[in-house]
Formats: sequence, C-alpha cells, structure tokens
Amino acid sequence: MDEIKRIDYVSDYNDFCGVETLNPLVSVVDWSKCPPMYHTKQLFGFYAIFLKQVKCGDLIYGRNYYDYQEGTLVCIAPRQVVGVRDNGETFQPKGLALIFHPDLLRGTTLGKNIKNYTFFSYESREALHISEQEKQITIDCLKKIEAELQHAIDRHSRTLIVSYIELLLNYCTRFYERQFITRENANKDILIGFEQLLNDYFQSNKPQKLGLPSVRYFAEGLSLSPNYFGDLIKKETGTSALEYVQSKLIEIAKERILQPNKTVSEVAYDLGFQYPQHFSRMFKKKVGITPNEYKAIV
Repeated sequence: MDEIKRIDYVSDYNDFCGVETLNPLVSVVDWSKCPPMYHTKQLFGFYAIFLKQVKCGDLIYGRNYYDYQEGTLVCIAPRQVVGVRDNGETFQPKGLALIFHPDLLRGTTLGKNIKNYTFFSYESREALHISEQEKQITIDCLKKIEAELQHAIDRHSRTLIVSYIELLLNYCTRFYERQFITRENANKDILIGFEQLLNDYFQSNKPQKLGLPSVRYFAEGLSLSPNYFGDLIKKETGTSALEYVQSKLIEIAKERILQPNKTVSEVAYDLGFQYPQHFSRMFKKKVGITPNEYKAIV
C-alpha cells in the first residue's frame, strides 16, 4: 500500500512545492514554477482547489483513479486523500492551486456557510470540467487572492482574501449547475438507475433486513458521492433525494395498505420501519390522512 503523506498546514504544502509562504493560512501556488514533483498520496489538513491546465498523470482521489484532463477543477476538503498514480517518474505539473486553512474562515460568514458548498465532498469522477471562459474567471479570482497576498498584511487583508475565496466558490457553484445542465442525458441515465435501485430495494427483503434505505445507499449503488448524487437529484427533480425516496415509499405503501391480508403494522415492517407509528406519522405528513383513514376511504 502506498504511504500517505500528511500535510496539515499551508506552510508544509508550500515547502513541498518549493514556494515561499506569504500567509500561514492561505496560498496560491503556480505549479509551473515549482520543481518536478514525485508521485505521492497526500492527506490535507486544509481546503484545496486545483486547476489543472494540462494532462499530467492520473489523479488518485478517494478510491478511484481519474484521468486529469485540461481545464479540470477539483475541490478538496480537509482530511481527504489526494495524489497522483506512481509510474516511477517525476512529473512537471502545470496549473494553479488555492489552499486555505479552516482557521482562515473562523468567525466569518464563509466559515459558517462553507458546508453548503457540497462540491468539496464530490468524488474525482464528478470533477468540474470548465470552459475557456470559466477557466479565465477562475484564474482572475486566484490572481486577486495572489495580489492581496503580495500586499503587506493589514487589518483588511483577511476580509478581502476571504471575500475573494467566497466569490470563487460562488462561481464554482454556477459552473457546476451549468455542468448538470450540459450533462442532461447522463443525468437522465442516473435517474433511471436510481428508480431501478428503488424498485429493486422495496421488491426484495432488504427493508426487513436493513431497514429504510439511506441516500448514501443509492449514491454508492450508482458509484457517486452522496453530495453529488443529492445535488444532481435536486437539480433534475426539484426535490431532495431523501424526499424522492420517501415519495416512492408512500406510493408503494398505498398499494400495500389496500391488500386485504395486510395490516398497517405489517406494511410498516415490510417497508423497513422499526416502529409502525413512525410509518403512520410519515404517511399522514405526506398524504394528509393516516394509513387507516386512507384504507377506509379508498
């Protein structure tokens, strides 16, 4: 198994890349100015946004390999492992990296909202493939941050840098939404696969054995990260993945409730509920009446 190198601080990453540390909490690295690198796996203690501008090896991200093509943007959260497949050679990367420590965001609005930028938990195969115009916007944001890092640190430095990072993240949100739209056909295939997994789950004995299915269960079944899967379903259907699962569950429940040989409690257990009252509560919330009332009037 490849050794994983821990890089906890911005200064450690700068040392690894052979660049000067201008601010201990944030850095913009131009890889073309770094010496050739060795292939390694790294565990970061900070956020990282990588803009790759040429193909330079297969990125290892999570449990998968990813062919890192030109114009690719990958966002990585702390405690995620990233690296490049070892082919026995050094390589010269080309592109830009923004890295910033969580401490930079303490007490800021971005610090409170960073969890809402769910693309930090996407897998490598869900990376952002940006257009030339989007790439230029990204570079412009990074140059603003870099220019501020070159400026002497004063009481405005942190506020300005954090605001530029937030601007970049908001652009990334827009770019991902564009990518969801331009990959409409692929997204429809995922929806079809999701529907099939739902049907298969409730037609099997898995609910009795495993209970109610989680969003993660379906995401893994489709080889997607939970966050990417959830965002995709939200964009395609207008509802969250959990709401979609619950709506499907209610549809199935309506059919089974009307079976003459089934009690409401038996239906609840068959669907994976540990307690029938939880099923009745969800049913009433979704349908407006209790399962027994539905059974009586239909």
